[in-house]
Amino acid sequence: MVVSVFKALGDENRLRILNLLFKKELCVCEIEVILELNQSNVSRNLRILRKNKFVDTYKEAQWIHYALSSKFKENHIDLVKYLEKAFKENDILIKDLKRLEKYRNSRFDCQIIGEYRTKVLEVLE
Repeated sequence: MVVSVFKALGDENRLRILNLLFKKELCVCEIEVILELNQSNVSRNLRILRKNKFVDTYKEAQWIHYALSSKFKENHIDLVKYLEKAFKENDILIKDLKRLEKYRNSRFDCQIIGEYRTKVLEVLE
């Protein structure tokens, strides 16, 4: 179990996703535009995070939303504290949180992203 947890954390994109989910639950399309990653990359990394019980999901219409797992937070308190501190010291992760904040303030949603992806990406720059 310990090995799989650290393997799951051994990828920058998974850490970037967790960084966002520490702040807000998001769906795949939101993570894609905020991190400027493609759908298959995000989905693959979310599948690994879900398999290792880092994230929980729920479905709303055609969108699956991801949130940091409460069990993960309870079972790995020291690791969560470490990650929260480390995330605040990494330039890429800080930039990602700034894009998340722009996204939150923009009133975009999954439907708008689907229809106007290029425009959404421009606004988040």
